[in-house]
Amino acid sequence: MLTIKPNDAILGATIEGFDASKPMEEATFGTILAALGKHGVLRFPDQNLDPMALKLFSERFGEIQAGIGEKRRNDVPEVGVLSNVKENGELIGLPDAGQDWHTDMSYRDVIGFVNVLYGVKVPRRDGKVLGGTEFADMHAAYEGLPAEIKTKLANATVTHDFDKFWTMMVNRPGSVRKPMTPEQRAKRPPSVHPVFLTHPITGRKVLYCNPGYAMRINELTQDESDAMLAYLFEHQLKPEYRYMHTWTERDLLVWDHIGTIHQAIADYRPDEERLMLRCQVMATHVFNPEFLAPIRHAAA
Repeated sequence: MLTIKPNDAILGATIEGFDASKPMEEATFGTILAALGKHGVLRFPDQNLDPMALKLFSERFGEIQAGIGEKRRNDVPEVGVLSNVKENGELIGLPDAGQDWHTDMSYRDVIGFVNVLYGVKVPRRDGKVLGGTEFADMHAAYEGLPAEIKTKLANATVTHDFDKFWTMMVNRPGSVRKPMTPEQRAKRPPSVHPVFLTHPITGRKVLYCNPGYAMRINELTQDESDAMLAYLFEHQLKPEYRYMHTWTERDLLVWDHIGTIHQAIADYRPDEERLMLRCQVMATHVFNPEFLAPIRHAAA
């Protein structure tokens, strides 16, 4: 039987009694969707997943985005690899997972819905687990904004650009990423979204404006935009909005891109192996009321 155990934190819950390698019934999927909206980050411990099983589980949430610069599993191209592990002297994945605050796919016309990450190898040093993932709650960030800011930005939009984050990662000390080619840039043009989104599951407002990709609030002058973005980026990272996930092998983590932002913690050395399999799921279905019907069935 599926059991939901909320974390003692602003975000996160552990789902027990669930096997992600098997097909989900509608009511079970509805329970998971509702829990995702409420808790933002869901941990499914002790999963045994191969790339195909990870793909099939992830596809239940929407279409999977192909990556740029991220190595894919040859047998299951929808599954990406985040890893510092080498085989025959060559890295088998993208080694520097997003080491600054962002939310995946805000730079796309069709934004991201969930990230699905499966822990194969977790780095440790002297018994301490390294390579955690930190999250911040964007429902709470919106609710914590002053009323005058909510009013000022009620109808504002922000431009998101993939190149902002990619270039930042290229320029990090020790990075092995390469600058994007013109062809890669053409595949990831900037996009525009409201600063405040209504979350399709909760029906509540979220602050949809992250340091990784947000470039300009379009209805403000450049100076006003720069000042407002600096304020929003500082505000959304207040300690009371944040939660750190500490990995265990065979953890399956699903988090909500619309209601959270996140960063990977790069506190491990190249010889301390970290290997994750990833599917990035786009919001191709979640804004469709019919997709959310299983939530009603689960509550009935």
